[in-house]
Amino acid sequence: MSITTTPEISIDALRAGDRAEFARMVDVHSALIYRLGLKMLGNPQDAEDVLQNTFLNALMHLSSFEGRSSVSTWLYRIASNEALMMLRKKQPVSIEDMQAEDSEDGLIPAIFTDWSALPESELLAGESKSAIDAAIARLPEQLKIVFILRDIEGVSIKETAEILSLTETNVKTRLLRARMALREQLSVYYGERMPRKEKND
Repeated sequence: MSITTTPEISIDALRAGDRAEFARMVDVHSALIYRLGLKMLGNPQDAEDVLQNTFLNALMHLSSFEGRSSVSTWLYRIASNEALMMLRKKQPVSIEDMQAEDSEDGLIPAIFTDWSALPESELLAGESKSAIDAAIARLPEQLKIVFILRDIEGVSIKETAEILSLTETNVKTRLLRARMALREQLSVYYGERMPRKEKND
């Protein structure tokens, strides 16, 4: 799936100061950018700040946008950087932590629970959704942004790599680490809810 699912915004019109085209860009992409900010930061006010700063930065840097990527990819890159900067102000990340997230070591989670035996109502319950959201929120920032872009927003591996200035291999590795980390966290959650018989089999 590509993030370019709507008619592409005209960069020439934007550079020419076409206010209607800028308003269309805001209208087309606001919901996606706000949702990205909310998933990354978990706070509506922070998500609003990401949204506003994204379009302000886009407006200020229109002249430097060369058009080698789509406008939507460019906006996602700005929004991702804004969200990551806000996260780092709250939770500084070391270089060692960032390098570890591109390593293939430790990809197998310590805990696995097969929750296929749980009824669908349990998996889709509001409490389960909250547990999933909380697990995503606990992911390290570099894994979280990749997981949100790829698995929640449906951005392709190629576009995710372009947005985050990563190689496709790094994107795939971080995505795998994110999925494994979530699997481990949710194995604990669902393991506590498995029928006793299933636990003992």
